[in-house]
Amino acid sequence: MTNAGAVNTRAVVLDILTEVLENEQYGHLIINSALKKYQYLSKQDRAFIDRVAQGTIEKKITIDYIINLYSSVLVKKMKPVIRNIIRMSVYQIVFMDGIKDYAVCDEAVKLAKKRGFAQLKGFVNGVLRNISRQKGNIEYPNSKANMIQYLSVKYSIPQWIIISWQNEYSDADIEDMLKAFEEKRPTTIRCNKMLNSLDELKKKLDKEGIKYEPAAYIPYALNIYDYNYLEELECFEEGAFQIQDVSSMLVGLVASPKKGDTVIDVCAAPGGKTVHIADLLEDTGYVEARDILPNKVLLIKENISRNKLNNAMAVVKDALVLDEEAIEKADIVLADLPCSGLGILGRKPDIKYNMTPEKQEDLVKLQRSMLEIVCQYVKIGGHLIYSTCTINQKENIENIRWFADNYGFEFESLDNVLPKELHSKTTAKGYIQLLPGKHNCDGFFIAKLKRIK
Repeated sequence: MTNAGAVNTRAVVLDILTEVLENEQYGHLIINSALKKYQYLSKQDRAFIDRVAQGTIEKKITIDYIINLYSSVLVKKMKPVIRNIIRMSVYQIVFMDGIKDYAVCDEAVKLAKKRGFAQLKGFVNGVLRNISRQKGNIEYPNSKANMIQYLSVKYSIPQWIIISWQNEYSDADIEDMLKAFEEKRPTTIRCNKMLNSLDELKKKLDKEGIKYEPAAYIPYALNIYDYNYLEELECFEEGAFQIQDVSSMLVGLVASPKKGDTVIDVCAAPGGKTVHIADLLEDTGYVEARDILPNKVLLIKENISRNKLNNAMAVVKDALVLDEEAIEKADIVLADLPCSGLGILGRKPDIKYNMTPEKQEDLVKLQRSMLEIVCQYVKIGGHLIYSTCTINQKENIENIRWFADNYGFEFESLDNVLPKELHSKTTAKGYIQLLPGKHNCDGFFIAKLKRIK
C-alpha cells in the first residue's frame, strides 16, 4: 500500500493533511482532488489514501490526546510535517487492522527523511514504537468524572461544540449523534425521473456492477456501494442520477413545486436541490440557481447540463444584494443558507476544527440579513423554504421564528409532504430538525413558510 509506480500513497496522505490541518482547506475538496489526480492507482491504493486521510482528520483530537500521552514534545510544539506524519501513523496503528505496526513505523521514518527531517527520525520512531507497545493500555477520560472531556476525546470533537449542544440536547442524544457521525456512510443517489425510471436506473447500475439498496424516506433514492471512480460510470455521465444526501432531497419534498412554478434557489451550489426541483417540475416552470462565486455557478451549470434539464439556469448573484427585478416573482424561494455545517460532520469532519463560537454567531447574523432580502422575491401566497445543514437552534428554529414574527410569513405544516415516519409535533407546526443517530440521514433543519402579506 505504499507505492504504485512512483506514487507513495503515504506521501499523498501527508500532503492532504498539510492542506487540511495546517492550511485550513476543505477536507472533502482536497481529498477528492487527490483521488481524481491519482485515479489511475488501484482501487486498493485509492481506498488506503481515502481511509487514512479521512480517518486522521476525523480522529485528530483523539490522536493528539494519545500522542501527548507518550511524546516528550506536545503535538502543538512539533514541526507541521513531523506532527502530521506521526498523526497519520498513529491512526494506522490504533484504528486500522491489517497493517503491521513495525511497517507503519518504518514508513513514517522514511517519509520524515524524504521530507528533509532525517535528524528527527529517531524521535518519530521512538514516539510511534512507544504508542505501538502501549496501545492496549491507553487511558481515556472517564465519562463520570468529566463527560465533556470524555465525549471530546472519544469522538474527536472540540469541547465548545459539546457545551453548546448540552443547552439543547441530552448527553445521550449527543453521544448518539457523535456515534452516527463515525459510522461509514454510503453514497446516496437520487434517480433523475425525467430521464429514467427507478427500475431503469437499477438495470443501468446492474450493468456496471454497482451494488445498491433503497435509501431512507425517499422512494426514488438509493444507497450505492462497490464502485471505484464515480465520474467514470456511464450512467453518471448520462445524468441517470444525482449524488445527493436524503436530508437534502427532503428539501425538495417540502418545497413540493407545482407544474409551471417559478423557483429561485438563492444559495444553490453545488446544485443538488436545484436539479431536484427542476426534475419535480417535469420539464415545466423555471428554476434559477444563484450563487455569489463564479466557480460555484459553473459547478451548478455542469449539474444542470449533465442532468439534461431545460427548465433550470445558473447565474452569479449575491443573496445580500436585492434583485429588484425578482421582487414577488417566485412561487418558491429556496433559502439553504450558509451555516456552521455541524450536521454533516460525518461527511466533512474538518468543519469541527475550523468553526468557532464567534464564526457561528456571525453566521446567525448573516442568515438574518439574507432572509430579510430574499423573502422579497416570494409572491403573496408563495413559499419560502429555509434549510441548513446544522443542528444548532440559534441558526435554525430561533432564526426562522424571528423571521416569521417580523416579515409577514407563517409556518405551514409539513405533514402533507413528508413521509409518515417523519411526522412529529414540529412537522405539524412547519419545521423539522433531523438528527444523526435519530434519523437515517445527515443533521439538517427544514422549515416551510407561506407569505401572507
